[in-house]
Amino acid sequence: DEDEDEEDQQPSRRRRLAEDAAEGPAAEEEEMDLSVPIIDNLEDRKGHTLREWVCMESPSREIYRRFRQFLSTYVDDKGNNVHAEKIKRMCEANQESLVVNYTELVRQEATLAIFVADAPTEVLPIFDEAARDIVLDAFPEYLKIRSEIHVRISDLPVSDKIRDIRQVHLNALIRVVGVVTRRTGVFPQLKLAKYTCVRCNYILGPIVQDSLQEKGVVGSCPECQSPGPFSLNSEESIYRNYQRITIQESPGSVPAGRLPRQKEVILLWDLVDTVKPGDEVDVTGIYRNNFDRALNTRHGFPVFATVIEANFLSRRADKLSQFNITDEDVQRIRALSKEDNIGAKIIRSIAPSIYGHDDVKTGLALSMFGGEAKNPQEKHRVRGDINMLILGDPGTAKSQFLKYVEKTAPRAVFSTGQGASAVGLTAAVQMDAVTREWTLQGGALVLADQGVCIIDEFDKMTDQDRTSIHEAMEQQTISISKAGINASLQARCAVIAAANPIRGKYQPGLTFAQNVDLTEPILSRFDILCVVKDTVDPVQDEHLAKFVVSSHMKNHPITRLEEMESDDVVEDPTLIPQDLLRKYIIYARQNVRPKLNNMDQDKIAKLYGDLRRESMATGSIPITVRHIESMIRISEAHARMHLRDYVRDDDVNMAIRVILTSFIESQKFSVMKTMQRVFSKYITYKKDGNDLLFFVLSQLMRETLSYQQARGMDETMETLEIDGDEFAQRARLVNIHDLSAFFSSNVFLKNGFTWDESRKIIIKQF
Repeated sequence: DEDEDEEDQQPSRRRRLAEDAAEGPAAEEEEMDLSVPIIDNLEDRKGHTLREWVCMESPSREIYRRFRQFLSTYVDDKGNNVHAEKIKRMCEANQESLVVNYTELVRQEATLAIFVADAPTEVLPIFDEAARDIVLDAFPEYLKIRSEIHVRISDLPVSDKIRDIRQVHLNALIRVVGVVTRRTGVFPQLKLAKYTCVRCNYILGPIVQDSLQEKGVVGSCPECQSPGPFSLNSEESIYRNYQRITIQESPGSVPAGRLPRQKEVILLWDLVDTVKPGDEVDVTGIYRNNFDRALNTRHGFPVFATVIEANFLSRRADKLSQFNITDEDVQRIRALSKEDNIGAKIIRSIAPSIYGHDDVKTGLALSMFGGEAKNPQEKHRVRGDINMLILGDPGTAKSQFLKYVEKTAPRAVFSTGQGASAVGLTAAVQMDAVTREWTLQGGALVLADQGVCIIDEFDKMTDQDRTSIHEAMEQQTISISKAGINASLQARCAVIAAANPIRGKYQPGLTFAQNVDLTEPILSRFDILCVVKDTVDPVQDEHLAKFVVSSHMKNHPITRLEEMESDDVVEDPTLIPQDLLRKYIIYARQNVRPKLNNMDQDKIAKLYGDLRRESMATGSIPITVRHIESMIRISEAHARMHLRDYVRDDDVNMAIRVILTSFIESQKFSVMKTMQRVFSKYITYKKDGNDLLFFVLSQLMRETLSYQQARGMDETMETLEIDGDEFAQRARLVNIHDLSAFFSSNVFLKNGFTWDESRKIIIKQF
């Protein structure tokens, strides 16, 4: 009887298995309990390679179960469901990419994180399927909007350089950083191909196509058994977007003396057109290889061409714009902005390794903060960026200033006049190697969009190259009409240039225009002109020499190492640390929009009239309407430096001081003295009284020294006597009448001066 019962049970078990098989895997998935593991130990591959293991049914279903559980259950520190919020935002924007943080995946599902890094081609489709099912649970009709959901892996912990990618990285997930140099158009690429038999119209397929090469060649028609011919059924075939970009190593990461290397990157689906040439991008993708016949014909032995198939793409500019500014940083920045002398502190912190040159540092600080661009009624755009020209004698640290700006500004492109051509600065039209079409390639000004373009040796450029940047400096666009391409590119950047005088050294007896080989149209486009003269001054030269020697002693590698080991590094309280200064600049540019409210129009109108008159009389640099706009831009930049949302009178006064200083410094020596007296109330604005008096005293000391030497006095004298009444008279010219505080100040005593009250003379000790 027991045997008969067993025979009765066997057909019923067979019937049940047959019914389960007929219902298919979909029914199994519906009944799948996410909390019950299909394989307990997914890491045990039972002798198979990783790729073979994840392609098997049970491991792939376990990966699917675990990843779906991860998307459903992962919560952050505050207990919020991370991916539910991401899916909601993704569906609201009708997107198809779900970004999964690799660090979060490692924290909860370390095995899946290892699998996706080592076998991304096989594991990512399983992730996509799990993500699609999660999305459809929340939004059942979403497939009508997007046919697929793609999981994007962000924040891969290991980042490789393009030149360090080797054979070991093949078919693995890698992360590289580079600058986009070329971008093709967007093409449809076959994903699932269907073919039609020409003889009997039978439709074959679908045949899955790889992203790099065609797969699945049709042998014979199963209906009529003919070997073909077959035509592609374009209506029933499924396509996806396809684009190729070329990324090149970032200029700062290329070793000295090496050429930057580049790599092709394939963008699929919704990643197309997310970046443009000039962007610095962070690419996470699969390092793939394919057989290239042309490459083998050239080399004569089997060589594979390699590409990166992008999975996740982020622009570095987006990250840099926030520069990882934390809430703590914002509090520090806000606290800094409330200090009384923050403007002077920022200017002192610009290039702290360079002694003096306060006017240059002021100009650089204002240029990096920038004014506010305006576009009245969307008709014409008025630039907000501040252009600056530094003209000076050799050895006055012009190039060092430019290099400092390159390192500090949020986005900067450096070029030299001798090595830059017109197309290198603006844009070039080149034939694409792949499509054989004419394409645009942006130059330095385009790459520096919303940043700073730095041009050294500006005077060495040819006139033809220099005129090509006229439009970029004022309208901030670059118009191209070549090879059938009519385009206008954005070049919203500040231009900071450095030049040498014609005769090598600046001649104070000549006007600015006679000292530099630049035309009036280009000079009028610079808001700030800084003339740096290398004058002989015993006191200043002594200070400069001491500063340079102490700087060399402090910054010697061994000294720095000893300081780091002893932890005795004492920071100057009058300076802002460079990292914080960079964050301060980025925060101000991003979040502060200063407005002009009640500007003193009469003051600017009167000053403009006076400047025009003086300019015509002296024949120096031309004063145009652009200088009024320059004053407004500089006052906005000064307000932004203090994180103010409106422009105050002191901002306008500071702007007038900067414009006047640059105008007077460019005059002949004979005219300069007169103009300094005429505009003295503007020039002395917000200058420390003691610093101002010390400047006046230094001038008087030089004149007295020259007079004594002209009379044949001993050059090795130890003391010099300066007339106190003459000094008091000059002090009154700058509206300072009480000198007692100055005679007891540090700046007076530390520089070797003493005041003899009885004889009314100032004694200088050498």
